Amino acid sequence: MEKIASFKVDHMKLLPGLYVSRIDKVNSEEVITFDIRITKPNGEDVMDTGSIHTIEHIGATFLRNNPLWKDKVIYFGPMGCRTGFYLILVNNNYNSNSIVDIMTEMFIYIQSFEGAIPGATKEDCGNYSDMNLVGAKYYAKKYLNEVLDNITNTRLQYPKKEVEDEE
Repeated sequence: MEKIASFKVDHMKLLPGLYVSRIDKVNSEEVITFDIRITKPNGEDVMDTGSIHTIEHIGATFLRNNPLWKDKVIYFGPMGCRTGFYLILVNNNYNSNSIVDIMTEMFIYIQSFEGAIPGATKEDCGNYSDMNLVGAKYYAKKYLNEVLDNITNTRLQYPKKEVEDEE
């Protein structure tokens, strides 16, 4: 089987950042998937599930209620490796720079969030009790400080592999 695109990224060189993961055509429309990498793969501990789950609930609610972005968002959710999130948007010629401002707004919102976590009830969520607001705030602050506050091209473009995998 062919190796999928996300497995072709050199995860030993990958830093926390905001990357275009892929662009796909769905009928006549394009969708773009962003890699919102919070922790360094294979270099720091992965996020706990409660923190990830909380970021997912607060972040998805924030994005789907934002008047400028709500109709463009297809999906916001965690990576299985627990190092970040995927954001899938209807493509409008976006690149990583195009979403720095909305990601900054979202992570500031998460960092300062108070109150009941949206959708964290038995009726609304299949695992409502696995939430960690303190952890979510920690990772939001970390991402703001390490990535978004002083974003550079190194944090916006995937690192190149020295040698491409042989087919």
